[in-house]
Amino acid sequence: QLYVNEMQPDGVGALHIKFEQLKEKLASEGLFDAAYKKKLPAYPNKVGVITSAVGAAINDILNVSKRRYPTAEILLFPALVQGEGAEGSLVSGIEYFTNNPCVDVIIIGRGGGSGEDLFAFNSEKLARAIFKCPIPVISAVGHEHDYSISDFVADMRAPTPSAAAELALPDKEELKESLKFKRDLLIRVMNTKLGRLKDNHGNISRSSVFGSYE
Repeated sequence: QLYVNEMQPDGVGALHIKFEQLKEKLASEGLFDAAYKKKLPAYPNKVGVITSAVGAAINDILNVSKRRYPTAEILLFPALVQGEGAEGSLVSGIEYFTNNPCVDVIIIGRGGGSGEDLFAFNSEKLARAIFKCPIPVISAVGHEHDYSISDFVADMRAPTPSAAAELALPDKEELKESLKFKRDLLIRVMNTKLGRLKDNHGNISRSSVFGSYE
């Protein structure tokens, strides 16, 4: 005699089933719709980061910031990123920046890990907090092949925390080249304009109309 208390598809874990069910639910409510995605600021002065204070993610973000756009200020909200209490900690980070809009863009994420390690980012509460946040949010959870609910609801998904920093911050060297190009173009345009004005002035000054008044 066999008593069955629970059944699930062969080879599919309970966490994966929970993930797919929540993904379907939130998608049906429109939380993933492109129409709600906010545009990232071109030149952020302050970047909020929600991650562990001792993990590799914050160090990667700081290194990218220093290299690409050192004038930006990085504000860390130290959060638990796995285990008991991680869900509430991550939600608190989003709510903190929502209620204290002191940054231009937010990065939330962590480095790689197992499916269980990353599961705090598959929280319905976190997804709804990200959706309601008025500040653009970049989700960067795990490695390139990892996907979480926060990735789908965020305004932009990055494969890694380093990549998130690359998306959030402009490259100072590219900015320098762009400014140099615009400066040179402006000089050429002004020189051309001045040349035309000088030619017009010369033509007018030689006109017989002006000569008749001598």
